[in-house]
Amino acid sequence: MGQPETAGAVPRRSLPRRLIRIGFLLVALGFGTWAVMSQWDAVAAGFARLSWPAVAGSLGAVVAALLGAMLTWRTLLADLGSPLPLRPAAKVFFVGQLGKYIPGAVWPVLAQMEMGRDLGVPRSRSAAAFFLMMPIQLATGLLVTLVTLGWDKFGWLLLLIPVLLVLLEPRVINALIGYTLRRLKREPLERPLTRRGMLAALGWALAGWTAYGVHLYFLAPQGGLLFAVGAFALTWCLGIMTFVVPAGAGVRELAMVAVLAPQLDRGSAIAVALSSRIVIIVGDLICAGLAGIAARRDSV
Repeated sequence: MGQPETAGAVPRRSLPRRLIRIGFLLVALGFGTWAVMSQWDAVAAGFARLSWPAVAGSLGAVVAALLGAMLTWRTLLADLGSPLPLRPAAKVFFVGQLGKYIPGAVWPVLAQMEMGRDLGVPRSRSAAAFFLMMPIQLATGLLVTLVTLGWDKFGWLLLLIPVLLVLLEPRVINALIGYTLRRLKREPLERPLTRRGMLAALGWALAGWTAYGVHLYFLAPQGGLLFAVGAFALTWCLGIMTFVVPAGAGVRELAMVAVLAPQLDRGSAIAVALSSRIVIIVGDLICAGLAGIAARRDSV
């Protein structure tokens, strides 16, 4: 009888699977590069209005925000029963996240499920952690919007808070996951999500929103830091709610232009929105590259 896989174990990969992964990475990188080059003139004009220290600071804040997202996902995965060391977890999350630039909403979760399997993480557990990220980011993002942009304009968001709190209750989540797995005729999760794990994940998500706000503040400091945090959270939530579009493409930019309108003229707002998009793409590529290099060194 064979030994069960444990998280952190790295089985030998077959050549076809390695070729599929290389193909996935090349396609994701291709779409990421296309996202930059297809708007190059507008991007260049936007960056021309910014100083290099501002761009560098914005990129550093994006990397910190992406790290917060990875730690949110890693916390959920550990609470569900698959604690991963930091570097392998970073590789699975960041490389998998490149799939969001490929048309279709399934590529990031499929990539994370496949790479997590090499580390002994059951596919169902990877999928559960991935899909739990969406309500967590949405709930914390709406809360940040409410606190930073004001009750007078966004008090209606209070109507969504009770629904989100119910959806974030671990007992409700565990029941929904169990029902879904039964419908799919899959084995149930070995460990349910706990309230402690959920609160830790929410904390990392809030830290991520703060870093994303700093990123926008470097690009558009006119409204102040609190405004930048709330503005980015609101526009990102609108992008999450249109997850069928690759990485919320277009939706987030339109929303950002509208939110920035009281602080910037339309041309400047468009330049900031496009610059923000490109900085985030570059941040995704940097995180995936560094995580891949670090994980490879660990395996040598």
